[in-house]
Amino acid sequence: MTRLLGAGEADQAVLEYLRAGSRGKGREGAREEARKKKREKQQRKESGDGEQDELEEASKLLVKVLHVSENPAPVVVKASLGVRDVRPFIVCCVLRGVELSPGNALKRFLSLQTKLHEDVCEKRTAATIATHDLQLIKGPLVYDVQPPDELKITPLGRKELKAKDLLRQLQLEAEEQRKQKKRQNVSGLHKYLRLLDGKDNYPCLVDAEGVVISFPPITNSEKTKIKKDTRDLFLEVTSDTSLQICKDVMDTLILKIAELNRVTLENKEDSGSDNESDALGGPGTWNPSQNTQPRNVPLVVEQVRVVDTDGNLKVLYPSKTDLVTVSSLLTVIR
Repeated sequence: MTRLLGAGEADQAVLEYLRAGSRGKGREGAREEARKKKREKQQRKESGDGEQDELEEASKLLVKVLHVSENPAPVVVKASLGVRDVRPFIVCCVLRGVELSPGNALKRFLSLQTKLHEDVCEKRTAATIATHDLQLIKGPLVYDVQPPDELKITPLGRKELKAKDLLRQLQLEAEEQRKQKKRQNVSGLHKYLRLLDGKDNYPCLVDAEGVVISFPPITNSEKTKIKKDTRDLFLEVTSDTSLQICKDVMDTLILKIAELNRVTLENKEDSGSDNESDALGGPGTWNPSQNTQPRNVPLVVEQVRVVDTDGNLKVLYPSKTDLVTVSSLLTVIR
């Protein structure tokens, strides 16, 4: 897919903001901009010009936040002390109501992640995204570290192997690609392979059965792989740079999934294949005979807590100050 679905000028501004580097100042500016727009909207409404604003608001994407206090079975991630020296920052949430079954919706979903990894994640060097089928996860989860020759994972599309062997394989593949394309250095896409150089331990997300379901920034597991019938997602963003980067990337990820979901629901597609070659093939074939009316059904975002080994809260996402950077395109029901 050469372009993310539904992206516009405002959307590009979000991406530019995330790349700018001044995240703290920019976030405060975003909040002030949101307050300014709210005041202007109220003034127009009082002067009789609020009808257009109401139409614009109705057309925005909807996301409903389910708070931990309202959730009978919230997901919790416990972060061990060891991650502080390896990859200390992690943000997670649950996203329910995603539609991936029609046509090439799953392929566009995978392309979406690739695009974000190249763009706002700066080729995975700033942050890394992992998406999982929630129904295949056994909680509670532990964000931990393990030695390279002990950490085992079944990567997407591969057999189970040790982390050090996986990294060696990927580095050899990157070097071979460099030679084939006659480049002086390995491509930017493979620079993230060096982020773990010199580390005595590697980061991993482990489920209640002791299975490694994520090995950031390298891969997540075949065990929790998303398929066409997946409806509920567990989203994970990690970074060795800052917590704010994780939150900003998660904001954009949720926005992009919401955009993709609306397009999928508004346009009934013919059945598509699951061939890997379809992943970059762009939109599927629309079936206009369905004549489906637009659906503005909100996705549900469940808060996930990350706690330390003593149970003390480290981060809760989304908090009331999150999703501000995408507020011009997303209506958040709290």
